[in-house]
Amino acid sequence: MSQTSLKKRNNGMPERNIDGLEEKLALCRQSIEEVDLKLRREKLSPEGRKSLERERNLLMTKADNYEKELSVLRKENRKNAALAVAMGLLIALIYACWMM
Repeated sequence: MSQTSLKKRNNGMPERNIDGLEEKLALCRQSIEEVDLKLRREKLSPEGRKSLERERNLLMTKADNYEKELSVLRKENRKNAALAVAMGLLIALIYACWMM
């Protein structure tokens, strides 16, 4: 996902986006575990094995993308939190100076 489309998507509430991506990542990891279990325990035809390995690779790619998006969202969230703290401190400083 491009930076621009990610920023457009994050204009709302980054916490909701983070929660949603964490849920998607958890489901993706669960699916990877299920595919891994099938690959280990079941007797599969060569075509079936290839199909499951392709599915696993797609899931791994999807999980990597979710992790990258989460990283970007968390970084943006930290920036927003720091900005909010700085604004609060500035307002408190202005108020303290005004009351003197």
